[in-house]
Amino acid sequence: MLYPIIFRLVLSRLDPEFAHHAGKFAIRMASSLGMTKLLPKRITKKVEVMGLSFDGPFGLAAGFDKNALAVRALGELGFSHVEIGTVTAIAQPGNPKPRLFRLKADRALINRMGFNNDGADVVAKRLEKLRHSKTKLPVIGVNIGKSKVVELADAVEDYRTSARLLAPYADYVAVNVSSPNTPGLRALQETKALKPILEAVLEQAKGRPVLVKIAPDLLDEDILDVCRLAVKLKLAGVIATNTTISRDGLVTDKTKVAQMGAGGLSGAPLNERSLDVLRLIRSEVGKSLAIISVGGIETKEQVNQRISAGADLVQGYTGFVYFGPLWARKLN
Repeated sequence: MLYPIIFRLVLSRLDPEFAHHAGKFAIRMASSLGMTKLLPKRITKKVEVMGLSFDGPFGLAAGFDKNALAVRALGELGFSHVEIGTVTAIAQPGNPKPRLFRLKADRALINRMGFNNDGADVVAKRLEKLRHSKTKLPVIGVNIGKSKVVELADAVEDYRTSARLLAPYADYVAVNVSSPNTPGLRALQETKALKPILEAVLEQAKGRPVLVKIAPDLLDEDILDVCRLAVKLKLAGVIATNTTISRDGLVTDKTKVAQMGAGGLSGAPLNERSLDVLRLIRSEVGKSLAIISVGGIETKEQVNQRISAGADLVQGYTGFVYFGPLWARKLN
C-alpha cells in the first residue's frame, strides 16, 4: 500500500487541520471526476438496524464531515453510513487554532475544534439538495450539539431548533452531549438535564431514530443511568463513545502531550475503554436499544469483536487518517 508511505513522507508533515481539509477536498474531487467508481465492486452484507438498511456494519463517525460536503463520496469509499456534524443551531467558527494535533506514536488525535460548522439552516439546505440529487447515498446520520453562545439553561430549545431543521433530511439523529470542547456541555449528560433535551429532539424527529452519544469518561453507574433513560424514552439507541479527556497510557512524550493542551483524545488508546463501555451497556439494555460502538477501531478483527460484544454498528474516524481512503472498504 502506498498510503502509509504518503502519510509518513507528506501528510504527516502538514498541519493536521490543513491536511484534513485537503484530504476531504481530494475525496470530493475524486468522486466528482468519477474516480471512486473505478474502485473494485464491493460485496456487501446488508445490516438491518433501527429500521434502516446498511451496506455493512462500519461507518464514519461524526467530526470528519461536519457540514455534509462529502457524504456521497465517503459512501463511495466504503462507509455504510456517514454521521455528519456536529451541527449546531447557530453557525460558529469553533475554537482558536491550532486545535487539531496528531499523536503518531499512539495512532491518535487530540482535537478541540469546538463544533465549527455552518449552522443547522445551511446544512439542512445542503442535505435537502443532496436528497433530491437521486444519487446513491450511504445512510446519513445527523449529529447535533449545543451552540456555544447559548446558555446551558436554554439548551433544550437550541437542540429543538437543530432537530426541527435537520431531522427531515436525516436517516437518524444523534444527540451529542459528550464533546469535551464546548464549555459545560458534558453536564447535560446528567439525566435530569438530558431528559428534556431528548424529549424535544424526539418530538421534532417525527419518528426518525434518535440516539444519544455518551463520553467514555462517565462513571459506569452514570452510563447506566443514561441507558435507563434512553430505554424509558424509547430512543433508538446509544452511541458509545465520544473522545476522552484522559491522557493515560500514551506512548507520546508527556511534555509534548501537555503542550498540545486541552481537547478530546481519539484513536487507538480508546479501544479498551470503548469496548468495556459497549459490554456494560449491552448487559444493561439487552436487545431494547441499538448500540453504535466507536473508539479505537482500526482492524476488521476489532469490528468483529465489537459486533460479538453486542454492537449493532461500528464507527471510526481517526483510523481514516492513519490508514487511508480504502480503509472502510477493507473493514466492511
